[in-house]
Amino acid sequence: MAFKLTFGEFFKSKRISLKKTLRGFCAEYGLDPGNISRLERGLIPPPQGSDKLDEYARLLQIKKGSDDWYKFFDLARIEAGRIPDELLKDEAVLASLPILFRTLRGQKISEKKLEKLVELIKKA
Repeated sequence: MAFKLTFGEFFKSKRISLKKTLRGFCAEYGLDPGNISRLERGLIPPPQGSDKLDEYARLLQIKKGSDDWYKFFDLARIEAGRIPDELLKDEAVLASLPILFRTLRGQKISEKKLEKLVELIKKA
């Protein structure tokens, strides 16, 4: 059985890695501890606005452009059932999404389309 990391769990792990308690973290940055606690426990959804996600990432000392940066934003989008914004700007990616979705559902696609999808993924 695969373990699925949630946005809240990732947020909490980053906070703990900074050696900050929930209350200490919130007091330092003027955040509501009740809301951050609910966020970390998955009782409220992650924010979807880039400004708020940017702010949280900065407070958690997640370096912009790092793997953790993308994971942070991707987890927030995934929990909302959204495709990450930067992927929506690439027309080649958008054109290939139906192929990817069919493949993930186990539907048969042509060898040529599959090769095109593999090449697109390699570029990303």
